[in-house]
Amino acid sequence: MMSGFSRSHAICLLAGAALLTTAACGSSGETAAQGSTKPHVVAAFYPLQWLTEQVGGSDVAVTVLTAPGVEPHDLELGIKQVTEIQDAALTVYIKGVQPAVDDAVDQDTGFDAATAVATLPAGDHAEEGEEEHTVSYDPHIWLDPARLATVATKLGERLAAADPAHAQAFKDRAAKTADALGALDREFAAGLATCRTKTLVTAHEAFGYLADRYKLKQVGITLDPEQEPSPARLSEVGKLARTEGVTTIFTEALVNPKVAEVLADQVGAKTTVLNPLESKPSGDYMSAMRDNLKTLQTALGCTA
Repeated sequence: MMSGFSRSHAICLLAGAALLTTAACGSSGETAAQGSTKPHVVAAFYPLQWLTEQVGGSDVAVTVLTAPGVEPHDLELGIKQVTEIQDAALTVYIKGVQPAVDDAVDQDTGFDAATAVATLPAGDHAEEGEEEHTVSYDPHIWLDPARLATVATKLGERLAAADPAHAQAFKDRAAKTADALGALDREFAAGLATCRTKTLVTAHEAFGYLADRYKLKQVGITLDPEQEPSPARLSEVGKLARTEGVTTIFTEALVNPKVAEVLADQVGAKTTVLNPLESKPSGDYMSAMRDNLKTLQTALGCTA
């Protein structure tokens, strides 16, 4: 992943200021309605946007920094986006996913969702040449519905503090959202209770929280989706896949599947997409997670 305000990012900001435009600087998110009197809440990328819209409802104006189809880790901020963060009543983000956002957030108006839950350590098999992670934990907390339910409750409290006039509405919607996520959690627990194999071989290690919650074993080909694994790592993962009878290698929509396809050919497996929900899906968070559950049940030979 990229470091915070890189040299190229600084140049982009200066160019944007000089030209009075940010069209060429970074990836543009959705913009708030002009003239809205509602509190402006900035969400860093899709799952946090979804959660903020559920909890904030009609009482907030939500914008998202990462455009659909853009890998969140690749985000660089234009001057307009930096200004949005500075002017927002609240910015909802996860430290370690997007270093540029980490650098731009005002701690007084920032809500780091990872602080609301118990986190897992980052993977321990970094490849030679991979960039050092900015945090020591795995930031993909949104892939565990139970943890995301806890975040929803905390977000309701933060929005209530930012806009006391609508405090009860925020808390009520947070409770409703947490209940829905709790139901989703129970669906996953039942659906993955009895499976032929519990091993997930994934393109990169995005599914640690899902694996932790439902007693699965994640084996990532890489830690970083932008890095190619070494031949030694491919050999190691291939050996494990054969030993544990893995029939499916999971890829991602925003990541080149070439490496996963090569590994699948080597071990006699197929590939299929497991959505890490880093970008907006065709439906929403809930429907995409249910699609993931069906994908997992088929690939792991679950009998629920």
